[in-house]
Amino acid sequence: MTLAADAVWLITGCSSGLGRALAERVLAQGYRCAATARDESRVAALTAPHGGRAIALPLDVTRPGERREALARTERAFGRVDVLVNNAGYAYYAAVEEGEDDAIRAMFETNFFGAAALIRETLPGMRARGSGRIVNVSSIAGLTAVNGGGYYAATKFALEALSEALWKEVEPHGLHVTLVEPGPFRTDFAGRSIRFPARALDAYAATAGARRDELKRNDGRQAGDPARAAAAIVDAVASGAPPHRLLLGTAGLARVREKLAELSASIDRWESVSRSADYDAPA
Repeated sequence: MTLAADAVWLITGCSSGLGRALAERVLAQGYRCAATARDESRVAALTAPHGGRAIALPLDVTRPGERREALARTERAFGRVDVLVNNAGYAYYAAVEEGEDDAIRAMFETNFFGAAALIRETLPGMRARGSGRIVNVSSIAGLTAVNGGGYYAATKFALEALSEALWKEVEPHGLHVTLVEPGPFRTDFAGRSIRFPARALDAYAATAGARRDELKRNDGRQAGDPARAAAAIVDAVASGAPPHRLLLGTAGLARVREKLAELSASIDRWESVSRSADYDAPA
């Protein structure tokens, strides 16, 4: 079943980048939208021209009270949530040895635990109605990690695993789950939003350090267009059969195909060893 023309979207992380582009696209297509950001004033201008079809809400996904209040205000304004988009997130790029406990945990709180909690809080209403769509914005880093990006990838690998289990649990109730997996896009990801370790180790200058330098050089020059990504997401989610996974961007597509080929080759090469771990078949 395609998405209703008056469907209600609740989108996290709308102050900039993909989240903002997605809220703009949703509203341009006539849907209703609760656009959220940690600082509500950063989305007020986005929602103001759309009258009763849009509301701006403060939401730090790591704060339980703000999650509950954002969901309650959306339901008071529009009666329900048809599409939940977990988009809020950021990257902390550090070699594994360079990682700082507080920084790692803070990123997990936003990228994974906040999203998981908002899913749990939204699901009862969706199940009761027998309809709803959950969109979790992952990354190609949720499928393949790079040097210096291990901790960020770990948050996205976790979100991927949760989403896979989730769609198996909720599809019998009429709900759909989609993982959006962007490659490099021209957002604040590698600029204002990215975090780095306080102390870089010389031992990783050629690996994690080089990767950080590459991110800085390419900031603002990425091939991915957030507006086109937003259009692709809305079209896919609104379709009669939303995909479980939606890869976005040519560069990301190439990296994932390379990972799949490498994985397949490794499985084939070690297949006899894999099979040797079973008990002998009964005579």
